Amino acid sequence: MSIVITGATGNLGRHVVEQLLEKVPAEQITAVVRNAEKAADLAERGVKVATADYNTPASFDGLFSAGDKVLLISGSEVDKGRVQQHKVVIDAAQTAGVALLAYTSAPGSLTAALADDHRGTEEILVGSGVPYTLLRNSWYHENYTENLAPVLEHNAVVAAAGEGRVSSASRADYAAAAVTVLTGEGHENKTYELGGDTAWSFAEYAAELSRQTGREIAYSPVSADALVGILTGAGLPEPFARILAGVDVSIEKGELVVSTGDLSRLAGRPTTPLSEAIAAALKG
Repeated sequence: MSIVITGATGNLGRHVVEQLLEKVPAEQITAVVRNAEKAADLAERGVKVATADYNTPASFDGLFSAGDKVLLISGSEVDKGRVQQHKVVIDAAQTAGVALLAYTSAPGSLTAALADDHRGTEEILVGSGVPYTLLRNSWYHENYTENLAPVLEHNAVVAAAGEGRVSSASRADYAAAAVTVLTGEGHENKTYELGGDTAWSFAEYAAELSRQTGREIAYSPVSADALVGILTGAGLPEPFARILAGVDVSIEKGELVVSTGDLSRLAGRPTTPLSEAIAAALKG
């Protein structure tokens, strides 16, 4: 039996593999990657490395074995037919007879277009007969803290989220929940709504940035259309800019507030405060 991680060298996948290495022998872990060179360090530590691509179904032939536990990390190419990409993995898992397929989804309350691919994937997975776990991850701290340059340049947090709040957490927090599911028992056919312990508003985010930088950083709420204009002006393709603006609209409606406590319960500890993520980003 192997624990198989797709997208293993991505931002979330790396955290999952690192935390798995603290719990199980390296030879029990298979890292599925598109570029084996990026996983050379994992191979040196004894992790099995398999090369496969969501866009090449044949690359998944024989990759899984009966009894494997698989983490399907959702693809990052939001304009490349992600549901079909994910179906490739689900079909391969079904053929192999895996023990569990966990999928990183989006909160069940999210109505933004970003959630469409996740709902489509969930439907295929649940209908496949493969034992599943839906890890419905809310937003990541890093979505904000890894892109502080424009905020610090203009001394402004710009969003189309009004006074809405976000239950974000760190990638390491979500990885910890996934590792618990992959190494534990009794998670078959369960859905977990995952989010940070403390929801925050963009005004609070700006205030925390001000506190930590010693500068006056304001929250500047804008309309969704205005945000699209700002993002496309910064070089983002318009379809992707509209997806991001749609998430902000959902935030204003309260759709990214998660109050289940599932994340801290699965992780076995409180989630990482946003202030800590900001501090780490400013140091980096």
